[in-house]
Amino acid sequence: MIRKVFGLVPAEFAHLTPKLLAAIIAQAVSQAVAYVLLVPVLEALFGDDLGRAWWWTLAMAVAVGAVIVFGYLQATIGLRIGIGMQRGLQHRIGDHLNALPLGWFGARDAGALSRVVVENVREVQGLVAYLLAKMLTSVVVPLGVALGTLFVDWRISLAMLVAAPVLYVVNRWANRSYGRSDERMHSAATEANSRVIEFAQAQPVLRAFGAVGSGNRALDGALRRQRTAANGLVLSTVPGLMVFALLVQAVLLVLVYLVVGRVTDGAISAFAAIALIAVSSRFVEPLNQAAQLATALRSAAAAAERVNALLAEPTLPESDSPVTPGAPSVVFERVEFGYQAEDPVLSDITFTVPAGTTTAIVGPSGAGKTTLLRLAARFYDVGAGRVEVGGHDVRDQPSATLLDQLSLVFQNVYLFDQSVADNIRIGRPDATDAELHRAAQAARVDEIVDRLPDGYDTAVGEGGATLSGGERQRVSIARALLKDAPIVLLDEATSALDPHSEAVVVRGIHELTRDKTVIVVAHRLATIAHADQILFLDGGRIVERGTHAELLALDGRYADFWNERSRATGWRLEPAPV
Repeated sequence: MIRKVFGLVPAEFAHLTPKLLAAIIAQAVSQAVAYVLLVPVLEALFGDDLGRAWWWTLAMAVAVGAVIVFGYLQATIGLRIGIGMQRGLQHRIGDHLNALPLGWFGARDAGALSRVVVENVREVQGLVAYLLAKMLTSVVVPLGVALGTLFVDWRISLAMLVAAPVLYVVNRWANRSYGRSDERMHSAATEANSRVIEFAQAQPVLRAFGAVGSGNRALDGALRRQRTAANGLVLSTVPGLMVFALLVQAVLLVLVYLVVGRVTDGAISAFAAIALIAVSSRFVEPLNQAAQLATALRSAAAAAERVNALLAEPTLPESDSPVTPGAPSVVFERVEFGYQAEDPVLSDITFTVPAGTTTAIVGPSGAGKTTLLRLAARFYDVGAGRVEVGGHDVRDQPSATLLDQLSLVFQNVYLFDQSVADNIRIGRPDATDAELHRAAQAARVDEIVDRLPDGYDTAVGEGGATLSGGERQRVSIARALLKDAPIVLLDEATSALDPHSEAVVVRGIHELTRDKTVIVVAHRLATIAHADQILFLDGGRIVERGTHAELLALDGRYADFWNERSRATGWRLEPAPV
């Protein structure tokens, strides 16, 4: 466990870990020496040998001084490592998350990820900053006291040396079920966190369908399972702690019995016996503390396992070779892909999007249209074949080089809980206010800003909750316009918008795609008809390709799709006959 925890210490603080361990052990040894020296101090003091008493007292004072000095060192070093570890580890996790394929996030719960990044990192930090010193002290002090007592009476020392491993074994037995209970508690708490977030974010839907309060079965069930898991954790921990505590007290009674017996035999003085009883209590106290620490230690160990498991998730290989992009074209060559190896989504996909042209991708839901866009942006790596952007395989380009060539506008727009201006500037943080305003005006975001209380400085809420769907889409187009990349990947999302919002967004899209290379998952008939190339995708394969006129003349799948869409655009409500 300790090796895994120290493996999480940032490199710039790694040189401090040997110093921390040395300071902890030195403090614990000094503490044990101070306890054992109580025996000769009391014997000399009450035996009227003041000369020896002064020397033993001086030795004891040196040991106590060492405890203070090494205690200060281990506390400051531990805090320094712990604080640096929290900051460095969270940055490391953030960098790792940035390198993970997007598909990894789709299978993960946001609540679980949040617990690892925040709570589990804090637990690991606490283990280094605080718990490690207590844990090592609870081992070294009893061992030091037992060995030191050997110079006073070997029988009492032997009893201590036998009792310590027995207590350790009992402690392991008493806490053997904690790991399973802690994992159940972690899962239940993660689900409860997610349900609470969901409850806060989905209030309109919940209220519309009466699923609030006791009507929200998902939230109630998650909270109930969390309470059950918490009770299970207590029930699996407390009985073992009680048994261990009773055994520790029994060990203390046995040691006191042995000390009294040695006095009765005349082997040691009454003054030495008093000191040995005090030393015996110092022997069992760290052991008792170890039992109380066991729960926290196991929790921290489980947290370290989760953090290590997250950091062990395989990332997309990153090229470090500089690449100079060529003409802004996109090429798919015999591409095979599946989110899971045994379940292919795309098969034998081959097409070229020449620079400055528009390719529209159409087809039924689930055909793999959006997946094609994500492969072009290297959100995933292909299973077979290759994808080229700017004349180079996307796998051979550094991420920054690849993404500099792309502007992405997807269906699900996510805005950060920041100002409108900050959300538009995400693609170009160094953009001037004039450039930002031009992009916002082209996307008609200025119409939104005029209605907001603080203009461009108005916070949009988590996910852009204070804006409508059409308004969020306008902001996403503005950020793409501001980036001004030569290739646009567009998952057009106007079908769910009202006519006014759709018209505004479409004008923004036309501005965005002017003189650009465009791949668009098309929903609007006008976009489809004016594309230089249309790909009809079904079942993960391109079943038809050509221009609009060529595909209509073919009278195949695309023609059926076009006719259905054309009929749908002309529907209207008729008054019911009286």
